[in-house]
Amino acid sequence: MTPSTILAPSLEDEVEPRVADFYRRALRALDEAGIPFLVGGAFAQACYTGIRRSTKDLDLFIRREDYERIAQVALAHGWRTEMTFPHWLGKVYDGQEFIDLIFNSGNGLMPVDARWFHGNCRADVLGVSVCVANVEDCLVSKAFIMERERYDGGDIAHLLQVNAQRLDWPGLLERFGAHWRVLLAHLTLFGYIYPAERDHVPGWVMTMLMGRLAGELRATEAPGDNVCAGTLLSREQFLHDIERLGYVDGRLTPASTMTPEDIAVWTEAIPARAEAQGGKPPD
Repeated sequence: MTPSTILAPSLEDEVEPRVADFYRRALRALDEAGIPFLVGGAFAQACYTGIRRSTKDLDLFIRREDYERIAQVALAHGWRTEMTFPHWLGKVYDGQEFIDLIFNSGNGLMPVDARWFHGNCRADVLGVSVCVANVEDCLVSKAFIMERERYDGGDIAHLLQVNAQRLDWPGLLERFGAHWRVLLAHLTLFGYIYPAERDHVPGWVMTMLMGRLAGELRATEAPGDNVCAGTLLSREQFLHDIERLGYVDGRLTPASTMTPEDIAVWTEAIPARAEAQGGKPPD
């Protein structure tokens, strides 16, 4: 895709009118303030795949350094802001309705930086012309979400089914970096889900990744660190490994920007834990 590509209109009928009006006013307010943002989530998914589904929020990718400016704009319009999780997520509230301000991934691996804002397509979202997160960034943001209550693999398969033949594959490989096994897992599943469309993924990509896998299998020495990288995929399902079995939390390696304090807050917000303590997990 090129930056001039105009994507399909997104989710006008799937959002309640009052909520859509809040989103619309917020998009226009940020645009008029000159604050860069990218639309993601269900709205971007609809733009890139044509799959339309109702959604309870609007996801905006922002740079962390722009959060305070957004908070000022929100205050001027009578909206409330909250730094829900300081390592990756803030929110803008209009009553009970909210917009997610995403400046990192929940595992701290993928901060939103300047490269997210290059070559973006535009789309008509709720009647407002906006920039949409690139397909590659949508893929990266979803690839590590493998919780018990949420798995975004289906979204990735649909993004690939429609867009695989025009992705920036070298850039995508660079984005995954040392986490290439996660990309390989999704690409392998894509070939299982759509066997007649396996060739949509360039052969050189699969050959390169399979070559890396073969090289690791031939290695005579195992990695020295006793790390469980499962916590980069699920904040809940590998707590047993780090709390009982002595594994090093993958979020405390240089790969992630998270601190022990970030991890503690993020862990306490796990729905089952929050509800057990009589609270309500953040939306």
